[in-house]
Amino acid sequence: MTETVPKTPADLFAFLDGLGIEHKTLTHPPVFTVAESVSLRDEIPGGHTKNLFVKDKKDQFFLLTVEENAVVDLKTVHLTIGAASKVSFGKPEKLMEYLGVVPGSVTAFGAINDSEHKVTFVLDADLMQHDIINCHPLSNDATTSIGRDDLLRFLAATGHEAVVLKVTA
Repeated sequence: MTETVPKTPADLFAFLDGLGIEHKTLTHPPVFTVAESVSLRDEIPGGHTKNLFVKDKKDQFFLLTVEENAVVDLKTVHLTIGAASKVSFGKPEKLMEYLGVVPGSVTAFGAINDSEHKVTFVLDADLMQHDIINCHPLSNDATTSIGRDDLLRFLAATGHEAVVLKVTA
């Protein structure tokens, strides 16, 4: 297996531009948690995301992208997302291998690095009520705003059919 170099934020922006997808990015000090990112709310409108990289016992991986303050019941979410068992958090090595990001920078934009389609992308239905969705652009020192429908278009362009489900309590 050849080691592929993860794409950079610049690669992501070029990909979005190539699709004709409008996006806006604000750079800020690195944030590792939702709590740390709250100070940015006044500057960045729209739905802000929290991402959970999980796997089931058959090593099926899922990225759950939900609204930042939403609660996901990890004991029962497998029933909603079609996992083979209860889910647990995926290891940082798999996160880097599949999505090209480190913990703290997890994002739906990681789909650009998942060329083997190892991850199922699940977008929470409540998050998708927002016209604008905000995600890290593969690093946690910036936030990229993109239209809800454009996020779905981006995922489709990477070969991922996003699943929109209510996964939050």
